[in-house]
Amino acid sequence: MIETHAISAETAKRLQAARLDPDAIENTILTALHEDLADGVDVTSTATIPALQRSTATFGSRASGVVAGLPVAAAVVDIVCGGDASDFEYLKDDGDRVQSGDIVASVTARTNSMLTAERTALNLLCHLSGIATRTRQWADALEGSGARVRDTRKTLPGLRALQKYAVRCGGGLNHRMGLYDMALVKDNHVASAGGVAEAYRAVRALQGSMPVEIEVDSLADLRVALDAGADEVLLDNFSTEQMRAAVALRTDLGSKTKLEASGGLTLATAQAVGATGVDFIAVGELTHSAPVLDLGVDLAEVL
Repeated sequence: MIETHAISAETAKRLQAARLDPDAIENTILTALHEDLADGVDVTSTATIPALQRSTATFGSRASGVVAGLPVAAAVVDIVCGGDASDFEYLKDDGDRVQSGDIVASVTARTNSMLTAERTALNLLCHLSGIATRTRQWADALEGSGARVRDTRKTLPGLRALQKYAVRCGGGLNHRMGLYDMALVKDNHVASAGGVAEAYRAVRALQGSMPVEIEVDSLADLRVALDAGADEVLLDNFSTEQMRAAVALRTDLGSKTKLEASGGLTLATAQAVGATGVDFIAVGELTHSAPVLDLGVDLAEVL
């Protein structure tokens, strides 16, 4: 079983600046390390690498995209390598566009410790960079339209804060973090409450100041939601023509309610959807289906 160490003060500062909780990140990393090591050791590295050998390794991108999660990778190195590691050198910042061949970070440490940390660091870094890359594609597709891409709660258990951070790195916006910080009245809530207006009033009675978004699937229900005073309305599976009509209805009523498109959206249609005048586009694939960005660790020099 390897000895683990605390996240460095510098890494903790970077995580906090990213609105990430260092303690929560540490717990995530320790869980990932336990999957790799259980109560044992890295057998291959322990057997093949001299115990005191040190190396410099580089984290490099093998594809074009947007990098995200460098402080998380640094935290893995901190925890596994501890005081044995030199300062984690950031050669790129989270949110930067990268090309194949770009070096994003480097670190010097004992070789066996670094290789033990490698896969956990890369699993997180590649996954988060993939989300940032996919989000940037959507943000670029919407540029100039006035609409912004937002994530959903379709996240991996235990990784929501990190995945939503990656969305921010890619130029997207976060929707609610969970069920506790914003009300989203969906079709099942409406059916149970007896209608759109009734559901809205019930939420307002329980949480008077919390933002409330209501999902609708028709212009008739949109009008009810606008008249009720919803902060936001989710337009579920509206066509672009229906979205334009929804924006026109909001204008006619003098409402300041924000409108969000959802359902069946693709990058190919993003610009057309944004041009309808909606404020947000909800895209679940940012977190549930984004392919990883291929990054790797290479030993640049054995010391």
